[in-house]
Amino acid sequence: MRFQVNGETVFASTGSGKAPIDMQPDIPAVLFIHGAGMDHSVWVMPARYFARQGYRVLAPDLPAHGRSGGRALESIEAMANWLAAVLDAQAIDMAAIVGHSMGSLVAYNFTCLFPGRTRSLALLGTSAPMPVSDMLLTAAKDNHRAAIDMANTWSHSTGGRMGANQNPGMWMLGGGERLLEKAGTDVFFTDLKACNEFVAMEGVSCPTMVIVGEADQMTPARAGVSVAQSLPRAELVTLADCGHSMLSERPNAVLDALIRIV
Repeated sequence: MRFQVNGETVFASTGSGKAPIDMQPDIPAVLFIHGAGMDHSVWVMPARYFARQGYRVLAPDLPAHGRSGGRALESIEAMANWLAAVLDAQAIDMAAIVGHSMGSLVAYNFTCLFPGRTRSLALLGTSAPMPVSDMLLTAAKDNHRAAIDMANTWSHSTGGRMGANQNPGMWMLGGGERLLEKAGTDVFFTDLKACNEFVAMEGVSCPTMVIVGEADQMTPARAGVSVAQSLPRAELVTLADCGHSMLSERPNAVLDALIRIV
């Protein structure tokens, strides 16, 4: 579906369900937020599941990502405020907020800024702060192919890099590579820079789930554990033999966990 926010076109997946604005307002909503250089397509499986369970599902492409227009937003806080405008445009007062990687920072920040609009929070592949290596930042700033190769390799476990996949016919490394290749000029760098500059706020009090991959090289498991320990109502879920790209490496385990919190 497409709609307008701040004069720009926004594309969002509804998980093949009804558009949120066309559903009854008392139906629970869930908002999915993708990571740096990615788009709504990383949420295909959970978005479809929750839509089929009757939820109001919204998985938007951030500005300048996927099929959304506009310019890439330069800070996590700007993205969080943009999400509030997205919810307003779809007449959603409150939602479960689910974010992966950079999206987890946006979800975290949104919850701090708008606590009354967050029913529950799920942070996948998270770290707060979320430092980005100088080598990766420099390559991304130069729009060099090495940035894609580094991020994609570090995002997968050993098994993932060798081609193992729970879903036959899916090539995880190739899929991750293609998503980053589709990002517009400077978009990946703008996202990584926003992650690198993120400063965690305080104010998360809603039920929270933190999902970490034991083999994550982008946001190490210990960083996610630290986030979970800092939150008053957090459940920690650890995925064995799983890297940062948990939505493709362990989709069933991620969905099973999200069912408990969303």
